[in-house]
Amino acid sequence: MKWEVIFQPASLALYAEGVVTTLTLLLSSLGIGAVLALLFALALTSSIAPLRALVGAYTYVIRGTPLLIQLYLIYYGLGQLEWIQARWDTVWPWTHFKEPFFCALLAFSLNTAGYAAEMLAGSIRETAAGEIEAAQAMGMSRWQAMQRVVLPSALRRTLPAYSNEVVMMLHSTSLASTVPAMLDVTAAASRIYSDFYLPFEAYLFAAGIYLLITFTLVGCFKLAERRFLAHLAPRRH
Repeated sequence: MKWEVIFQPASLALYAEGVVTTLTLLLSSLGIGAVLALLFALALTSSIAPLRALVGAYTYVIRGTPLLIQLYLIYYGLGQLEWIQARWDTVWPWTHFKEPFFCALLAFSLNTAGYAAEMLAGSIRETAAGEIEAAQAMGMSRWQAMQRVVLPSALRRTLPAYSNEVVMMLHSTSLASTVPAMLDVTAAASRIYSDFYLPFEAYLFAAGIYLLITFTLVGCFKLAERRFLAHLAPRRH
């Protein structure tokens, strides 16, 4: 065991850069994915059948195919299309498809949006009929009831399931290491492994970093659940 190599300034700086990339990729993809998930969930619960079918097909494909394949299709596959090749030097947004970070961000955002949309749509469908009837009795329109009653209630009830999605998304960011020029935590460990041939130390230290981030995320969601789901907790006698 040669842990002194891991704790050298150069190695720690490499891991630190990987942590920044991982967290940036995670938070950015979750932010974009959350906005898309909200729109997709509204589409999945709308009264427009073609829209439900279209978004339903999207979430089915996203959840039915591996994230790694989706990442490869965006980073490698789209670059093979002549229509994009003719535009990715001058025309926005195709110019970004040459950037590894953008391709990884797009893949992760679309993936988490598909999962989160189904979670939120399920919570919207399970909203108690009494809540909707109360909103209608107060003279709210369908959109007002959705905005003021259904969505806030559904978002709160989605928190426990969404916390698992966030943790899974954190672990999935390790797939970014398969994209050239991307230096996340896993890629940093791989570089130290290749330079010093220390697979156990390099990857165990990376696992510790992921574990620490996971612990922090779970703690934040526990606090959020206590704040927003306190009314669902069992009553103390």
